[in-house]
Amino acid sequence: MTGEPRLLIGGEWVSAPRKVPIVNPYDDTVVAEVPVADAVLVERALQAAAEAKAEMARLPAYRRSEILLKAARLVAERKEELAATITRETGKTIRNSRQEIDRSIFTLTVCAEEAGRLAGEEVRLDRVPGSENRMGFVVRQPVGVVACITPFNAPFNLICHKAGPAIAAGNAVIVKPAPQAPLTGLMLGEILLEAGLPPRAISVVNGGPDVGRQLVQDPRVNFIAFTGSARVGQEIARTAGFKKLMLELGSNAGVYVHSDARLDKAVPRLVQGAFATTGQACISTQRIYVHESLFAAFLERFLLAVERLVVGDPMDPATDIGPMIDKAAAERVEAWIREAEAGGARVLVGGRRQGATVWPTVLADVRPDMKVVCEEVFGPVVSVIPVASLEEGLARINDSAYGLQAGIFTESIDVAFRAAKELEVGGVIVNDSSKYRVDNMPFGGVKASGIGRESPADCVERMTEKKLLVFTLD
Repeated sequence: MTGEPRLLIGGEWVSAPRKVPIVNPYDDTVVAEVPVADAVLVERALQAAAEAKAEMARLPAYRRSEILLKAARLVAERKEELAATITRETGKTIRNSRQEIDRSIFTLTVCAEEAGRLAGEEVRLDRVPGSENRMGFVVRQPVGVVACITPFNAPFNLICHKAGPAIAAGNAVIVKPAPQAPLTGLMLGEILLEAGLPPRAISVVNGGPDVGRQLVQDPRVNFIAFTGSARVGQEIARTAGFKKLMLELGSNAGVYVHSDARLDKAVPRLVQGAFATTGQACISTQRIYVHESLFAAFLERFLLAVERLVVGDPMDPATDIGPMIDKAAAERVEAWIREAEAGGARVLVGGRRQGATVWPTVLADVRPDMKVVCEEVFGPVVSVIPVASLEEGLARINDSAYGLQAGIFTESIDVAFRAAKELEVGGVIVNDSSKYRVDNMPFGGVKASGIGRESPADCVERMTEKKLLVFTLD
């Protein structure tokens, strides 16, 4: 974006009296001051979306596809600018930010493809006597207005994962980016306008819980796509009324390393699974259960690999671990580590904090009731736990309020299929960590990890409604 950031309300750039600073968590510099939407501006966004939904529904599939493909090209042209903005506003390493932009380009491209794949079906009414002269068809129509409420940890790609399918399905869109990282969301709004999206069909409103609450409770919103904590997701489910929901919530993801696992595979992939993006991902590996026959060898290699991680300036391409989103988040993670230590856990490596940066931390001798095990840490902390058998490893992973993704390392197809069958999660990753994700796969969980699956194909379908057409041929 050029100039002072503004909000996008029904295709118009507007300011607001109240502004908040966006602070770089690494060096505490102010990146920008961004307006905060009040109730009047949110109402304007809602009104614009309600008025635009008919125009979006009439937009043919090829135009939706063209808009999304052009948006993907524009994102590619601005890759370095977008990646640097992500790093400045979130502290994500520049390598991870560039990867996020590459993923976003793919996400938008797949959404463009899905715009042309929406299809109906024939219903055989003549299965029932008396309906021989009737024909039935099901068509899919857009739901209308989609509210996209997104988190800070993937501030660009997770908007693409919600707004992209909404546009592909023919809906108007209101985006509420995370208040800690709204800049790239505003930049995506700018890109969508340049790509040719009808202006009234897109708004980007910055703000906190009051803005989200207004969107969730308004009857003009037909679909809510949310990524965030289980607590907020449950509140949305309680207050949304009859709206359709896609809730991608939290996790304390577990991985089991079986007795036949190859440590040359397991160790580097689990280091990345636990500590990439500073552990601030809902599928970051938080619990590693290792068969006791491999435990000592695994732990030795794992600790050596963790100690080699580079902690520092996220703008330096050599950095592996940058800061967390803010000092308060880092202080919470540090408090959980200290609480675990007080309960008998041992810090094998890490355990340090400086400002918003927490060094990658490996814990041992943890108990199932410790926060670092049973709740979502959302930080660079992993617990390594020996188990006596496959049965115990799978049971310990399942002993969780969450069920997003889990991993298993094994050379046995029988063990892999047993884990796939028994693990109570939305995705089982064989021979990789729980953090594996590509953007066209159906991503989502069970239990307190959410409702629905987030992939372009799944979201495009869910962001439409079936309509039955019956023709009587007299």
